[in-house]
Amino acid sequence: MKQELSARERMAGKIGIIQRIVTLLSLFFVFFPSVNPARVSALVGRTLSLFTSGVSYARLTSEMGRAFSKDWISAVSIRILFAGSAVILLGIALSCAASCMSLGNLKLKSYGKWFALSGSVLMGVGLLLIWTSYLQLLGSSNPGKVEAAIPTAFYLYVVFTAILVLTSSSFALLLPKPPADSRCEMEAGYKLFLMFLPFAMLCFVFSYLPLYGWRYAFFEYTAGSDLSMDKFVGFHWFTTLLSNEATRADILRVLRNTLAMSGLGILTGWLPIAFAIFLNEIKNSRFRRIIQTVTTIPNFISWVLVYAIALAIFSTDGFINTMTGGDVNYLMNSSHMWLKMLLWGTWKGIGWSAIIYIAGISGIDQQLYEAATVDGAGRFQRMWHITVPGLLPTYFVMLLMSIAGILSNGMDQYLVFSNARNKETIEVLDLYVYNLGIQNGIIPLSTVVGMVKSIVSVILLFGANRFSKAVRGESIV
Repeated sequence: MKQELSARERMAGKIGIIQRIVTLLSLFFVFFPSVNPARVSALVGRTLSLFTSGVSYARLTSEMGRAFSKDWISAVSIRILFAGSAVILLGIALSCAASCMSLGNLKLKSYGKWFALSGSVLMGVGLLLIWTSYLQLLGSSNPGKVEAAIPTAFYLYVVFTAILVLTSSSFALLLPKPPADSRCEMEAGYKLFLMFLPFAMLCFVFSYLPLYGWRYAFFEYTAGSDLSMDKFVGFHWFTTLLSNEATRADILRVLRNTLAMSGLGILTGWLPIAFAIFLNEIKNSRFRRIIQTVTTIPNFISWVLVYAIALAIFSTDGFINTMTGGDVNYLMNSSHMWLKMLLWGTWKGIGWSAIIYIAGISGIDQQLYEAATVDGAGRFQRMWHITVPGLLPTYFVMLLMSIAGILSNGMDQYLVFSNARNKETIEVLDLYVYNLGIQNGIIPLSTVVGMVKSIVSVILLFGANRFSKAVRGESIV
């Protein structure tokens, strides 16, 4: 009997692996517009993924205003389509929960099998609702405009659902009944993995999934048009980046601004560590907390509000001109722009940047300070010979990370402070990509520039890591 149960558990484990793989694929595809099973009509946007179709009714119907007003389609059909997409997402969520529970002991797996069964059934119900919506759209009064059709992705999800139904049913039948007095448990390694998983998913969605947009670099694309192979241009935009004289001059100009401002930031990277050291030397804890709070708050102020503050102080009608009787618009003036941006950035970020060094100071052994005091060391000697050496490893890691990200110095600050007079000296690489793609509409070329910047940043990161390992004997990643 024990051997039979063991064989059943092994078979259930193999089926669970298949179930987890299919669930992972289902979750992966919900973010890609090209595999959206809910696109049963040409009125459903080509850029709409299943996730967006199931969570945003406004986005789903964004291109259907005329169809509703002309009574080509019924609002009920689209509500059914929206409900079907939402039900599929709920089913995938339950299947994901079941996959996580299948990593636990027998008791936890027995609860998870009901999640798996419910999730697969809900996915089937969602597909049935999408099919119902499709049948209703077939009866449109203007079929030429609606263009109702079942996408290939629909059949893909049918296959996923069928596999999940079979695997979840088999898993439920093969899984032995857990002891009545057992508790739900899971190995520590799996617990840590599941705790890490949400952050990994967020990183994937917001950091890696957008890389799918790199395909625009290989097409003659304009906003609102479709990506079809007749618009494929290969490496045309890559060669344009180097062969076009005006583009080459712009790249050199924005690289100069980017490297100059990032270089100034690296050269002044010691300011947060100095601020943290001196802040730590304030003996009055209440006054120290006030200073730390006041210097940290600017980090949480958006650059739009920072510009509003600058406008109130330095504009033609600002505080300075009002007090001095002048009429100089310091914000429009392009002189010393790199220094101005450095000062604004330092004011906004020095308190926040110092937090990591304040935490580092608290980790220094206090016995070192006591021994130095007994030996007659003064306050500045203790700071120089104990605090500074204790913070140098953290400083070097932050320095090398800054060098690795030298091409990525942000956009918000430079966007709000830019104007026609200071554009030549304030436009950095990120702002140039924004202006090129959003304002000028040259999306493929801006994509190429962004790709090159990302690749160079990765190379710099690995280079900085090698340098750190060679010089300090420690890597940073």
